[in-house]
Amino acid sequence: MIMADSFITEPGPRRIWAKIDKTLLVIFGILAVLAALDITALGPVIWGTLGSFAHTLPFILFAVLAVAYLKAAGAEQVLARAFEGPQWRMIVLAALLGGLSPFCSCEVIPFVAALLAVGVPLAPVMAFWLASPLMDPAMFAITAGTLGFDFAMGKTLAAVALGILGGAVAMLARNSAVFADPLRAAPQSCSNTSCCSGPKPFTSQPVWRFWQKPERAQTFRATATENLLFLGKWLLLAYLLESLMTRYVPADWIAGLLGGQGVGPILLGALVGAPAYLNGYAAVPLIAGLLEQGMKPGAAMSFVIAGGVSCIPAAVAVWALVKPRVFAAYIGLALSGAVLAGLAWGAIA
Repeated sequence: MIMADSFITEPGPRRIWAKIDKTLLVIFGILAVLAALDITALGPVIWGTLGSFAHTLPFILFAVLAVAYLKAAGAEQVLARAFEGPQWRMIVLAALLGGLSPFCSCEVIPFVAALLAVGVPLAPVMAFWLASPLMDPAMFAITAGTLGFDFAMGKTLAAVALGILGGAVAMLARNSAVFADPLRAAPQSCSNTSCCSGPKPFTSQPVWRFWQKPERAQTFRATATENLLFLGKWLLLAYLLESLMTRYVPADWIAGLLGGQGVGPILLGALVGAPAYLNGYAAVPLIAGLLEQGMKPGAAMSFVIAGGVSCIPAAVAVWALVKPRVFAAYIGLALSGAVLAGLAWGAIA
């Protein structure tokens, strides 16, 4: 009888498959294929992935601990009040802040996750999300020194303008089927009471010294662990894709596609820049070389804008946070903004 009960409760293939983390499965699958096809590249790709992840880890930890603290303290309402007021003002401020923040397209993801997790409206988050990867003080200095002060200023203005455009679209269409209820389902099961215990959002006064309350301390630990695992696995996949592209996508191939004349290269620059990963700093000398080969300034601008905002590593991380329709809007805004920036810069450069 005991053997029969054990047999009945044995999990079937579907149940086992449901428990497997699909993101980690993809990561190990990619590494297995790489080992089979090019074993000599396995080590460098892994070390490149881990190095990029380690560089981002402080940002991840900050965001994870901040969200856990806010949830454990019951401070969601206080943070929400900081974003009250006219959304137009919030959008402009978020775009300006994003244009000055020193985060690349992947490093900004933990902060966006933190903002969305505590209920910040999507419109200002979208503004910050789009503008942030494109420019920071160090990037401005390198761009100005290599491509000229005018190009650096043009890219900065394009970053802020793209943020405002994205935020405005998200605000005006906030009640549409595209932007309503933007977040994916929480990556947790509420059958585990340790994940679902603690103060409910907007229902209690904040307790800043949450560690004095055992139930709030448990909420802090559960929230921090959950978000760290969630963001960590997706960013590992993002940086693995980055390492593969850096190794296998030749710069000469990109240069050949974008070396033409006319309006076409501006459109192609946005389309190629979107999926082709380019570190913002590494992109500067490449763009300089493309311009020397006769590439149109407008194509260069569309390439750096689209590549910075919607490169595949960043897109994978964005996909993990929001529903497919919001992700599609994000990509559409990035490409549209890149083309508009390229056309504007090509007209005045």
